[in-house]
Amino acid sequence: LFKQTKTHILLRQHIFDVQEMYLKSSSLVCPPGECVLQRTAMVRKKLTAREGRGWLSGTLFCTHFRVAFVPQDNPKTDDNADPILLGDHDIALPSIEKVVAVGPNRTKLVTPNSSLKFTPEELVLYCRDMRVMCFLFDRLTPDAQVIEITYTIAKTYQPLKPESVLSFQNAALGSVEMKQFLSNRRRDSHMNWFESASDWEQELERCGATSWRVSSVNDRFEMSTSLSRFIVVPHKVLDTELKKSFAHFNEGRIPRWCWRHPRGSDLLRMSSFQNNIYHEKDDLRNLEMVLFGCQSSLCVVVELGEELPSPPDIQLAHSRLRALCLGDISTSVSVPDDKWLSTLESTHWLDYIRSCLRKASEVSCLLRSGHLTVALQEVEDRDMSCVVSSLVQVMCDPHCRTQHGFQGLVQKEWVMAGHRFCSRVNYHRDSDKEEAPVFLLFLDCVWHLWSQFPSRFQLTDDFLLALHDSVHLPLFSTFLSNCQRERCKRSQNVGQSYTPVNGWRDMLSPDSSSDPSDPPLPPVWDWALQYSRERQDGFSQPVCAARPLQPLLNGNLNTNLDSHRVNLLSTFKSRCRRLAQFGFSSFLLTGFLVIMSQTHPAAVSPQAFSHPVSANRPHPVDRLAQEVQRLKDQLTQVSSSRSPDPLTMTAEPQRTDANLNLSSNNSTFLYSALKRRATPPPTSTNQHTSRGPSSASAPPPRPTDRDGNKHSFLFGHSAAGEARSEPRYHPPPSTTKLPKSNGPSLTS
Repeated sequence: LFKQTKTHILLRQHIFDVQEMYLKSSSLVCPPGECVLQRTAMVRKKLTAREGRGWLSGTLFCTHFRVAFVPQDNPKTDDNADPILLGDHDIALPSIEKVVAVGPNRTKLVTPNSSLKFTPEELVLYCRDMRVMCFLFDRLTPDAQVIEITYTIAKTYQPLKPESVLSFQNAALGSVEMKQFLSNRRRDSHMNWFESASDWEQELERCGATSWRVSSVNDRFEMSTSLSRFIVVPHKVLDTELKKSFAHFNEGRIPRWCWRHPRGSDLLRMSSFQNNIYHEKDDLRNLEMVLFGCQSSLCVVVELGEELPSPPDIQLAHSRLRALCLGDISTSVSVPDDKWLSTLESTHWLDYIRSCLRKASEVSCLLRSGHLTVALQEVEDRDMSCVVSSLVQVMCDPHCRTQHGFQGLVQKEWVMAGHRFCSRVNYHRDSDKEEAPVFLLFLDCVWHLWSQFPSRFQLTDDFLLALHDSVHLPLFSTFLSNCQRERCKRSQNVGQSYTPVNGWRDMLSPDSSSDPSDPPLPPVWDWALQYSRERQDGFSQPVCAARPLQPLLNGNLNTNLDSHRVNLLSTFKSRCRRLAQFGFSSFLLTGFLVIMSQTHPAAVSPQAFSHPVSANRPHPVDRLAQEVQRLKDQLTQVSSSRSPDPLTMTAEPQRTDANLNLSSNNSTFLYSALKRRATPPPTSTNQHTSRGPSSASAPPPRPTDRDGNKHSFLFGHSAAGEARSEPRYHPPPSTTKLPKSNGPSLTS
C-alpha cells in the first residue's frame, strides 16, 4: 500500500510537471480587460482539410469572450504588437450553437442545467457559421479539469438575455485601454465607405455617370428612415420635386442610382409602388424623370418577387443544409453517402443560388444593350435587390472583384442600402421569424463565380470565408444595425446623425438606447483586429497581367479574345476541316460543336461576365457560326459531287442557327447576335427624338416566356419628357446561357 501511494504521488507530480510545461510553452495573449475563466492543458485539436488534417497539441482556454486554443509550439508574440481579438484557432462565444461531450460509447448534448455522469474524452463545438471544432483530451488530463472546462463553455456561451450581446461587447472592447486603442484606429483609405457626399461623387466619377448628382434630401432621415443620408438622382430633378416622390413607394425607398455600365446603361433600385394613394400628374412626371435617368430612352423594370426566393425560403433551405452538413447534433447521426446528393438537392439551396445567378445574368445582358435604364423592384428593396444588384456589378465591373472594391460594394449595396443585418442574423435570438441568411446566399453566389473564373478575381475564397465568419461575431458596426439611421444612433457621431441644425442644439434622439459607457464598435473591414498578417495575405491574389486593352471607363476584359479562346477556336476550325475532308455530315459537325460547348464552354459560349464588346465587329459566337455555315456549304458541294450516301439521304437538312441553339438535352444555350440584330426594334410615333438614341441602338423585342410569367416591364420615353398613356409590357429578354455541366454554372 505504501508503494502504491508513493507511485500515485509520483504520477500526479509528473502530470503536474507536464501540465506546467504545456502552460509555459503555450500562454494566451489576452486583450486588455479579458480574463481567463478556465484552462486545460494536454489537449489536441482536430485539424480540418484546409488546415492539413491531423491533430495539433496545445492548451484549451475559456474566457468570457472566446474559446481559445493555443498550440504547444506557438511562436511568442510581441508585447508591443496590436491586440488581436481572435486567433486562428479561436471561437467567439456567440458563434457557438451546441456543445457536445463524447465519452466511451456515449454522446451528450451539454446545457447549463445538464449533469455529466461520465468523463468526456472528446469535446465537439458546433458553431453557427457551420464550423465544427473537435478537441480530444489526453488520458493524463485530470477528470476534474475536463468536466470543469466543459461546463464552463456550456454556461458561458448561452445568450439567455438580449443584454448578453452588450455584455459580450463590453468583455471584448469595454476596457479603457481597448477603447483608447479603437479610438486611435484609422480607416482604410483604399476603399470607398459611401458615408459622405464626396464618397458618392467619387463613385460617380469612377463610373463616368456625369449626368447624375448626389442629393442630401434625406440628410436627417425624414424622407426615408431606411435609406442612407445621400442618394444619387438625375441632375434635372430638383430636391423640392424629389420630396414629392417618397410617399409613392414603400418605406419611401424611391428609385435611386446604383451603378453605370460602360455602354451607358444605368442600374437603379426601388421598392414597390404604392397604389392606394392619390398620384398627381407632377409627381408622376418627376418619377418618370428619375426612372428614365438622363440619357436613356427606355426603362426596364425588373420585378424580383416571384422568380427569386423569399427570406423564409432561404432560412428553411439553410436550416436543411445545416442539418445535412452537420447531421443530428445530439445523436451524431448523418445522412448515408448514397442519399447525400439527393438530400442536398431537396434542400433547394443550390436552386436558389442558380436562380440568383440567372437573374443577375439577365440583368447584366439588359445593361449590356446600352442606353437604357434597368430598375430592380422589390416589395421592400432590402433583401434580394441587394443580392442581384451586387452580383451584377461583380459580373460586369472588374473593380468589384478586387478586395477593396468588393468591400466598397458591400458598403454601398448592403450596409448603406439598409439591409437588415441585425434582424437577419438574429444576434439576440429573439426574432426567429426575421432570421434569414440572405448575405450568406450572396457570398455563396460569389464563390460559385470565383470557382469558375478564379483568374478574374483578386479576392480569394479565404476572404469570403472570413467575411462570412465575421457576420456571426457581434462586435462590428457593419452588421449590428438595420440601417444607417440606427448605426448613427449607436455610434453617437453628431456629424453623421439626423439631428436638426439651424438654431437647434445637437442631441440624440429621445428613443436612443445608446449609453456613453458602451464600447465603440469597429468596422468589419479592420481585419487586423481579427486575423494575423499571414492570414490577411491570403485574402487576395495577384491577377494575371492582360494585354493592353482599349481605354474604357470601368475596364474591359472582353474586348479581345484571350489566347485560350483563340487556341480553342483554331483547334475547333482545324478539326472541322479535317472532318470535312473525310466527308462527315453536317449533323456530326453540329454534334461536335455541342461536345465542344460542354467540355470547353469558353470556346463556343459567351463570357459569363457581361463585358462590352465592340459594336462594329461581330461577336465571337457569330464568327464561329459563320465558319460552321461555310464548312457546311463545302460539305454540300463535296457530297453533291460524290455518290449519294443512304445516311446523308435520310438525314433531313437542318438550319445552322437551329443546330447551334440546341444542346444534347434539347435546352437552349446559345443565341446568335446577328439574328437579334436583324429583328427590327419596337417603334412608336413618339419614341424617336433628336436627343434619344437611334432605333438601331434600341434593344429588339424578345420572344415571349413559355411559362407566361411576366416580370420585366419596358417603358418608352417621349420627346417632351411626359409619361406615356399606357406603359407597354415587354417580356424579359432571352439571355445568353451557358451549357449544362457537372460543375457550378451561372445558368442551367
